[in-house]
Amino acid sequence: MAEPLFDETSPSPAQLAAAYGANAARSLKALELETAPPAEVGSAPKELLYERGTLRLYHFLPQTDEVYRVPLLMVMATTNRGYLFDLMPGQSMMDVLVQAGFDVYMMDWAAPLPEERGLTLDDYTQDFIPTCIRKVQEHSGEEEVSLAGYCQGGVLSLIYAATHPDGPVKNLALFAVPYNQHGMKLARVWSDERFMDIDRMVDTYGVIPASVITRFFDMLRPAQRTASKLRLWAMNDSDDYVASHRVMERWGDEMLPLPGAYYRDCTKKLMWGNELFTGELVSGGVRADIANIKVPCLHAIAQHDHIVPFESSQPLIERIGSEDKEEVVLKGGHVSLIAGPRAARRMWPKLVDWLSERSY
Repeated sequence: MAEPLFDETSPSPAQLAAAYGANAARSLKALELETAPPAEVGSAPKELLYERGTLRLYHFLPQTDEVYRVPLLMVMATTNRGYLFDLMPGQSMMDVLVQAGFDVYMMDWAAPLPEERGLTLDDYTQDFIPTCIRKVQEHSGEEEVSLAGYCQGGVLSLIYAATHPDGPVKNLALFAVPYNQHGMKLARVWSDERFMDIDRMVDTYGVIPASVITRFFDMLRPAQRTASKLRLWAMNDSDDYVASHRVMERWGDEMLPLPGAYYRDCTKKLMWGNELFTGELVSGGVRADIANIKVPCLHAIAQHDHIVPFESSQPLIERIGSEDKEEVVLKGGHVSLIAGPRAARRMWPKLVDWLSERSY
């Protein structure tokens, strides 16, 4: 007697047809996404106040009748574009901040020009940040400024604040800052000074290509791009998921090149020498000792950060000289700490509450 084609545990022909149809629809949606134009990003109204080579300074237009007295200057990581702070409506930290009554400015970055290959770490901390602070002061009419930096933007903000202890910074907010760079174990493996000829690399390229920067970050989590594609395939019937994925994917794909001399300084002084952590870093002729920083400081750390691990960021608050200081450890990774639905529920409300008490 022949075996039946189906038993009670087998999917029925109708179920098989439904599964085939769903799979075909998912394949069609995946094809549409592959051929779609880049996602729209950065929708919060803003104006360009200043630009010079790789540097951009934006002002986000206020959305309330009254704003807090102290303006806020955000500093983006130099490897990435600032629209991470303003991905899309509903996922925009900038929207949240301006609607809460803050006067918000942002230091953003473009690809450095060939003639900017000689820009150093000092140019960023002793020229770019002070220049933007002066522009914010002139535009807002206020002397004091709150400074907030993400990742490497936080490193630059920290160095500036440590070398200008009597300067105009009233509050310092930091997110996922790699303060102890010897705590970045895997990153140090991929940039081991025994095998990496940084001087030859800089002399060869001049401006370090974005592809080199992207490859470095990819090696910290080699399967991430593939896993991301698989998640998108599985979830592409969810419009909300697809929209969030597309803006985040665009941001991750638009890595920026870096001036060679700056890249060399960051590698030799910060990664290899760990000079910010040891207190040996000198910037603008001044030792960048974070014990000199006395202003209120907030540092948010991601619990599952694969780029800036806990042991890299955690010592910061212990060592900073401020009496009013707070460390916040939140679930999530390096990017979800500051952007996306999790950040909207956790980090953004905390930042609004913390700044609102200190911006009068």
